[in-house]
Amino acid sequence: MQDPRIILASAALLSLAAFVSIWGAFFALLWWLVFTPRIRMLQNKPAVPIMVLLLAAVAALTILTGGNGLSYFFRMVVILLIGMWLYASRVDGDFLSVSVWLLGRRAGFEIGMTAEMGMQMADALFEDSARIRTALILKGQDWSIRTILPAGHLLIWDALQRAEDAAELLAVRGYRNGGMLCPVFRPNRWDVFGGICAAGILLVAVYGVSEFFILYR
Repeated sequence: MQDPRIILASAALLSLAAFVSIWGAFFALLWWLVFTPRIRMLQNKPAVPIMVLLLAAVAALTILTGGNGLSYFFRMVVILLIGMWLYASRVDGDFLSVSVWLLGRRAGFEIGMTAEMGMQMADALFEDSARIRTALILKGQDWSIRTILPAGHLLIWDALQRAEDAAELLAVRGYRNGGMLCPVFRPNRWDVFGGICAAGILLVAVYGVSEFFILYR
């Protein structure tokens, strides 16, 4: 898929479907298997198993307190996979283009630029965490409670420093609000088909499988 409008809309619809019901999560997973690069997208992503372990811990706590932890775990893992696909398929400028197309050159430009800066900061955090882990390995250490806390403090401090530097740069260049941008999109049939399927999956999640087929019988 290459049209960022359809990619963002599909990710939002599928995440909502997975959150609403277990059937929505199941069909969203099937969509992910068909329309994304799947396992190749998750290679060399050390954050994925960490997030899965955190979700498993929350699911186990939910089960111990009498909740449906298995359903929660499955739905959250599907949402995580969709989020990873959205992040991996992102191209610089996509959020800005979609936001300007949807909301105009003032509010849309502001929101889009904020989203782009947030994604750039996320990229920088991933790079910094990789450098920190490399430094720990060179010292004969690895991630642990004693190393995660100071590393997290360093990452947060770096993120705040980058945000301050970016704000100063915008102020120096005289930025106030809004901007000029003429986004161009080139959707193909596969994009449109994927978007339609994502919308259908949300309907299945909201109405249920049996009600969906009765409605369109």
